Amino acid sequence: MSLVRDLLIDHAKDSSMAARARLNRWAVLSGRFPGLASMSVVDLGGEPAAWLRSPVRPRSLVCVNLNESIATEGGIEVIRGDACTIKDIGHFDLVYSNSCIEHVGGHDRCMAFANNVRELGDHYWVQTPYRYFPIEPHYIFPGAQFLPLRLQMLVGEKWSLSFVGATADDGLSIDLLSKTSLAYYFPEAEIWKEKMFGLTKSLVAIRD
Repeated sequence: MSLVRDLLIDHAKDSSMAARARLNRWAVLSGRFPGLASMSVVDLGGEPAAWLRSPVRPRSLVCVNLNESIATEGGIEVIRGDACTIKDIGHFDLVYSNSCIEHVGGHDRCMAFANNVRELGDHYWVQTPYRYFPIEPHYIFPGAQFLPLRLQMLVGEKWSLSFVGATADDGLSIDLLSKTSLAYYFPEAEIWKEKMFGLTKSLVAIRD
């Protein structure tokens, strides 16, 4: 399984499918925001490590994250905070978020997250895995998002590729979005579909 993990989902390995997909996403981001290198950016739910591997770095960058183990690195500031409610951190050229909104916790929190995105900046890029892609991206298991919670817990316990633990909290902390849901939270945005094998793998709400 370690070889499969290396080939498919290890973001730190440039040859993996996940790393190549992220590099393509960086290219699309740079194309949509050609002035990225001169912009101020806040990353809701992100961490410096992802940006240190990116081909383009913004002029200034702040990552907002609840995880206390993530430290400021490479000149990228980390602020402890809730992406749905954090205020008074400034106004940014671009609000960026990658695989965060599906973890914030239900409809009301998703709405608060979307409202906060609009308050923090005039432009945004909000990515989330697509609910109907066949391989659930946290469990790395076919159709795991549609399994009863007890079976999700079993997959988390037994399936070695899973990033998710085996508790009910682990499963309940993930709520993948459809295109309709993302468009509801960001009605003024364009919804870009990221493809893999001809299927929609993730969705990005873009206001440029």
